[in-house]
Amino acid sequence: MKREGQAGVICVFLAAVLYSIGGLCIKVIPWSGVSINGGRTAIALVVIGIFLAVTHHPPRWNRWIFVGALSVFGTNILYAVANKLTTAANTIVLQFTAPIFVILFSLIFLRQRPKRLDVAACALVFGGVLFFFVDSLEMGGGLGNFLALLSGVTYAGIFMMNKMPDSDALSSVFWGEVISAATGLPFLFQETEFPTTAIVSLVVLGVFQVALAYILLAIGLKTTPPVTASLVSGIEPVLNPILVAVFYGEAMGPFALIGAAIVIVGVVGYNVLQARQGLEEHTRT
Repeated sequence: MKREGQAGVICVFLAAVLYSIGGLCIKVIPWSGVSINGGRTAIALVVIGIFLAVTHHPPRWNRWIFVGALSVFGTNILYAVANKLTTAANTIVLQFTAPIFVILFSLIFLRQRPKRLDVAACALVFGGVLFFFVDSLEMGGGLGNFLALLSGVTYAGIFMMNKMPDSDALSSVFWGEVISAATGLPFLFQETEFPTTAIVSLVVLGVFQVALAYILLAIGLKTTPPVTASLVSGIEPVLNPILVAVFYGEAMGPFALIGAAIVIVGVVGYNVLQARQGLEEHTRT
């Protein structure tokens, strides 16, 4: 793997770490998921706007950028609402069906057949995530689980943002936050309690869990294939419920540690094998 590719993978990994704080912050804010999403994306929109201005990257607009923006909006709102309707573990494990949909979308839209390593790593990581939550995933969880599963579809769309014709991930992120803020702020203004913990958590969500994470992801996706990016993000469903368990008290079963080990081994092993394959191809050429 070239240096640009390695840097891209690191950016995706750091984005996933920042995404992982979302479950905890959303849990401690006593507002609806729609209100939280409106507030955090409004803050994120300011940060992303400043970043675009500093980097002289004016937001563009076309069909595929709009599709990317809808993916960002869908992931934002579905994740926030699902976290209020079900456990953080349920939300993240169902969202992490994204690699499966990335492979499916790559086959349908890009005519790219997945490599054996991609499929094997995807199966291992996805299996690890399911194992990680075997004690907490409630298949009859209702609306929250259904919305979390839908967020897996929209999350897959985010990983595809740079692969569509004339696409621009940063522009998609910007417009996605515009839609998110516009639809969520009216609900935030109807909230009546604004404790300090909620305000601080909202700022953390907006600046780090949304803005900085999306910027890093957009940069990383320039040189990281969608399947690789979605698999590297496997660290998020491990860290997310751990943080919620430690600081919010949602219990984790003994299988969680085994699942965490499987996900970490799968992600690290996949990238090691990818690097070796890239080095071998470079040596042959």
